[in-house]
Amino acid sequence: MFTMATDALEIVARTALVYVGVLMGLRLAGKRELGQMTVFDLVVVLLIANAVQNAMTGPDFSVQGGLLAAIVLLVLNRAVTFLRMHNESWGRFLEGMPTVLVQDGEFLEPRLKKEGLERSEIEMAMREHGVESVKEVRLAVLETDGSISIVPKTATVLKTRRHVRQLRH
Repeated sequence: MFTMATDALEIVARTALVYVGVLMGLRLAGKRELGQMTVFDLVVVLLIANAVQNAMTGPDFSVQGGLLAAIVLLVLNRAVTFLRMHNESWGRFLEGMPTVLVQDGEFLEPRLKKEGLERSEIEMAMREHGVESVKEVRLAVLETDGSISIVPKTATVLKTRRHVRQLRH
């Protein structure tokens, strides 16, 4: 129980590789997969967790090995968060960009297909925002967290002045 069967550095390397692999897999799965979870999504997450557990610690079942893997996951997650927050390019790479799904009352079908969404999912989000018809929607956006934002045509538009900073060489 307290004797490690695998070298600590190997557990760190294995855990880091699994973290990056699962992170990239979720990123490639698309934004919608990260939004509201269905029962099926929960089952997939639980099975992935079970599938990668041995890949992280190898034949090690010790308390230290499990704690080391958990610490590595927490540190990597903190590092990814730091990169995402302090480097715009990494943020876009890791999270992606929002996708406009409806513009001026019209569904943008190619974008719905690209994101793997059906009209009924957008219509559900519209109802959640108190909008009855797509004709009443100025903008519907699939956000990077998987949620769908709806801007009704009746919403007040706030115009702001954008400040552009120039880099000095």
